[in-house]
Amino acid sequence: MYYPKFIKKNSLIGIPAPSGGARDEFKINRFKNAIKRMENLGYRLELSKNLYNNIKGRSTDSKRRAKEINDMFKNKDIDMIICASGGDFLVEILPYINFGLLKENPKLVAGFSDPTGLLFPITTKYDIATIYGQNFSSLGMEKLHESEENFIEIIKGNIIEQHSFDYYEEKRFETITGLEGHNLTEKVYWKELNNQEVNVTGRIVGGCFDIIMELSGTKYDGVKRSENKIREFNNKYGKDGIIWYFDNCEISMEETIRVLWKFHELDYFKYTKAIIFGRFGENITSYDYDVKSCLEDSVISKLNIPIIYDADISHKDPSLTIINGSIANIKVKEGKGIISFKLN
Repeated sequence: MYYPKFIKKNSLIGIPAPSGGARDEFKINRFKNAIKRMENLGYRLELSKNLYNNIKGRSTDSKRRAKEINDMFKNKDIDMIICASGGDFLVEILPYINFGLLKENPKLVAGFSDPTGLLFPITTKYDIATIYGQNFSSLGMEKLHESEENFIEIIKGNIIEQHSFDYYEEKRFETITGLEGHNLTEKVYWKELNNQEVNVTGRIVGGCFDIIMELSGTKYDGVKRSENKIREFNNKYGKDGIIWYFDNCEISMEETIRVLWKFHELDYFKYTKAIIFGRFGENITSYDYDVKSCLEDSVISKLNIPIIYDADISHKDPSLTIINGSIANIKVKEGKGIISFKLN
């Protein structure tokens, strides 16, 4: 696994908009505040020309969004890339992305939710670590939460041990300025399917469940596929054991069961030592499922490995920062979780 350099003072950070841009004045305020914050912290920014555009969920057309990414991959002055925002249509740009440019000039790429469409192939196909945890827009709230502060520390190379948070956001604050923080009202409690304590170490990979579902089995999925006679991710790191994490944004309980069956058929879980689900973004069901019964009725319940759920890797903030491709140690005990990383 290749770990690109982390940022330092005066580093140039590229901010592309490969998915959505600012859809209203509130998001514009948030972007502007994020720019101010990061510049005040001593970083230089290369901003997308489409940052303040949003056309049916897209900052611009797919070829222009891809060109923006390719230009940032190619630009040797850019030290890191943080995707501007999430959305729905990043997958449209993938046929036009030249991942070879990133292989020639590796740099950290970070994002959350829809940017999984970039992070997942970069790590599984091209063996380059990526960061899942925040988009640039998340850095624009008036006062950062510990989760955003942790993200900044980690992209600086301070590979801190992260602990589960105390409270999470079930419902967001009403948007008044766009700079609102998290509405933390509900108690965080990590669970394991068989109510067991967990202490597991393995090579971690994952992201937004909804997007991995779309990528799985395509040419953008490197878990089983290989290029240039390089072994696929699964076999290359099977000896380490794989830890999968999934952030389910809006997939129903029933479709979750089907998707996990598909992943199993694709041998995603061949070398898996643990699976982590964050809090589901939506609780959609036709058969009165909750998360626990959904996972119990899925194929992963038969794998005889820890199945963790309601973790802080979720669209219901706050969310931990994950270094895709790293060696992670996960501990869960009495509703509390701890995660740490080693870069080897």
